[in-house]
Amino acid sequence: MRTKELNSTTGKSSKVKVTPNKSLVFVVLTFIVFILTAGALPASAHCDSYDGPTIKDALTALETNNVNLVLKWIDQEQEEEIIPLFNKTYSLRKGDAEVYSIVEKHFLETLVRLHRETEGAPYTGLKPAGTTQKIILLSDQALAERDIDGLLKKLNNHIGTVIRGKYNKVAALDPIKDETPEKGREYVAAYVDYTHSLEAIHAIIDGASGHGGSVHNH
Repeated sequence: MRTKELNSTTGKSSKVKVTPNKSLVFVVLTFIVFILTAGALPASAHCDSYDGPTIKDALTALETNNVNLVLKWIDQEQEEEIIPLFNKTYSLRKGDAEVYSIVEKHFLETLVRLHRETEGAPYTGLKPAGTTQKIILLSDQALAERDIDGLLKKLNNHIGTVIRGKYNKVAALDPIKDETPEKGREYVAAYVDYTHSLEAIHAIIDGASGHGGSVHNH
C-alpha cells in the first residue's frame, strides 16, 4: 500500500479551507457529463423506475396514441415487438380498467426490458417512484428547467462538504496514528477512504479528457 504523511515536514495536521473554484466546478461538470451519458450510467439507472423518463414517455405515448415517443428508447430492430404491443395496449384503454392495468404494465415491462438490452443491462423489474437516486432526479430537473448552474452549485457544495469531512478525519488521526496499532488502523481506514475518493474523481477527469486513468488500489 502506498503511504503518505500529512504535513510531513512538521508532523502536525492542519485544516484546509475548501472553497468553490474553477477546478472543482470542472470536477462537478465532469460528473454531470458522466451521469447524463448512457455509457456512464450504472446498471441500476432510473430507466426502470416510474420516476424515470422511459416510463413517463410510455405513459404519455399511451395517453396521446403516439408510439413515436417511446421508439427512441429502443433499437430499430426492436420496433417490431413494441409497435404491435403498443397498438394492442392502446386499443384496450377504454375497456375494463383491471384488464387494461395488466396490459399496460406488460407494455411498460417490455419496453424497459428492451431498453435495458440496448444498454447491455439485465431487466430486474419495474421500480416504484421514489427509488431513483436524488442526483439523477436533480439532473433531470436541470434539463427540464434548463438550469445547469443550479445543479452545479448543489453538487459543488456537496462535493466540497464530503471531501472536507474526509480530510478532517484523516488530519485529526494523523498525530496519533503511531500510538497503537488500533489507532493506526483507524487512521489507515480513513486515509484510504479519503485518497480513494479523490482518486475516483481524478480517474473520471482523466477518462473525460481521454487519458484513461484508473483508481489506485491500496
